[in-house]
Amino acid sequence: MESPQGAGRPTLEWRTSSRCTGGDCVQVAFTNDGVAMRDSKNPERGMLFYSRDEWRAFVAMTKASLHDLP
Repeated sequence: MESPQGAGRPTLEWRTSSRCTGGDCVQVAFTNDGVAMRDSKNPERGMLFYSRDEWRAFVAMTKASLHDLP
C-alpha cells in the first residue's frame, strides 16, 4: 500500500472524532486522493488508505447501521 504522505507531500492533518472519549479511537486525514485512517493509540504502526469512493461507501453503510455488531 502506498503512503499518501511522502516526499513533496504536505503533512497529514489527523482528526479524531469528538465522540472519542477513551483514547482508543480511529483517526482520519483527508487528502486530495482519498482518506487515510490510523489507530490513535499506535499511530507509528502505519495507516490504511481509501479512495473517495471507498470512503463514501463505508460512511453510507455505517449510517445504514450495516457495520453494527449484534
